[in-house]
Amino acid sequence: MPELNGLEAARLMGRDVPKTRCIILTMHGEDPYVLEALRAGVRGFVLKSQAFSDLTQAIHAVTAGSVYLSLGISAGGRRRLASGGGSLPADPLTTREREVLHLVAEGRTTKAIADVLGISAKTVETHRGAIMRKLDIHDTPSLVALRRSVAA
Repeated sequence: MPELNGLEAARLMGRDVPKTRCIILTMHGEDPYVLEALRAGVRGFVLKSQAFSDLTQAIHAVTAGSVYLSLGISAGGRRRLASGGGSLPADPLTTREREVLHLVAEGRTTKAIADVLGISAKTVETHRGAIMRKLDIHDTPSLVALRRSVAA
């Protein structure tokens, strides 16, 4: 999905069609990704490596109102789910900052990001600075690595 990743799609579906229950089919089972997906309202996590055995079970569980996690999901993600997910840290980034972060991770230049989002290059730089400050990241490669670790 060139303009939107799976987590952003889940956020938008949750906002626009709140009764929709999302299942993510992913290769990422690490804590940052699981926590971000929980924040986005995802109710099923199926690892691609287990899709054949897990997908049908996930669909049944999620349509019945439960949450489904493939066995390969991290222990931290499982603990967070078991505790009800009630203590999820708030997402510090705005929707626009997440869009900028996604495009940075794709390797786009500041000008290209500005063109895609219909904003000035200076505004892109302002968003990038805010993202780095909020996430306590001090260089662009670390920013790209973080986004790739939670991108769908």
